[in-house]
Amino acid sequence: MKNKFAAQLYTLRDELEKDFPGVLRELKRMGWGGVQISGLRGYTAEEIAAVLKETGLGVAGMHVSYEALQNELETIVEQAKLFGTRDLICPFIAADLRGEEGYRAVRAKLNEVAAKLAPLGLRLSYHNHAFEFETTVNGVSALEYLLEPSKNNAVLAEIDVYWVKKGGLDPVSFIRPYTGRMPIIHLKDMSNDEHQTFAEVGTGVIDFIPILQWGEVSGVEWYAVEQDVCPGNPLDSLQISLTNLHRMADQLASN
Repeated sequence: MKNKFAAQLYTLRDELEKDFPGVLRELKRMGWGGVQISGLRGYTAEEIAAVLKETGLGVAGMHVSYEALQNELETIVEQAKLFGTRDLICPFIAADLRGEEGYRAVRAKLNEVAAKLAPLGLRLSYHNHAFEFETTVNGVSALEYLLEPSKNNAVLAEIDVYWVKKGGLDPVSFIRPYTGRMPIIHLKDMSNDEHQTFAEVGTGVIDFIPILQWGEVSGVEWYAVEQDVCPGNPLDSLQISLTNLHRMADQLASN
């Protein structure tokens, strides 16, 4: 399992601006199996691909804006090939799309994109926040509508367990319908205080053991760790998360 832990590079966005290759080398040294790409920060795809090859880091998909998926798909597909990943993920939608009509349009558009990607061996997923729980479509939350596990919906899940918890739901119960439909899951902890803010994995209120157990039998290929805001150096926060995840993996292996 340990080779399936990936650092979501948005966590390190400021550090990447200064030295993207150096950050990748440091993540490899720390023991990460891969990274999830969230923008190239002024570097070329070729430059980053070369360092990924040098380090042996895998790529747990690419976060690509809703607009870029529609307008720059050819370029993105080329980047995915360079990085050796099958997965593109829509990470966010704008506020003006967050009504019932907007979510219907988003699901239709993402399915159009997924249909173009499928013959190329690529997959499209959607990454949630908490706002998708504020709107209902067809009697379910907008998130459940977008990710409906049915034959006529090609949009796969990239559930962020922190945002599910923030939305007032239990992450373990929420992810169960997406067996075989979630190649990447986002691990992020919630602080055990009134702020309920972002925390290093294993230091907050979310129980990750059952999430990892589910993932190992349900088709999860990567566990991507993201911490939107860190109290100090983001690399230190990622080290804490990875240390705790390795401990959990050892615990599961010994059971």
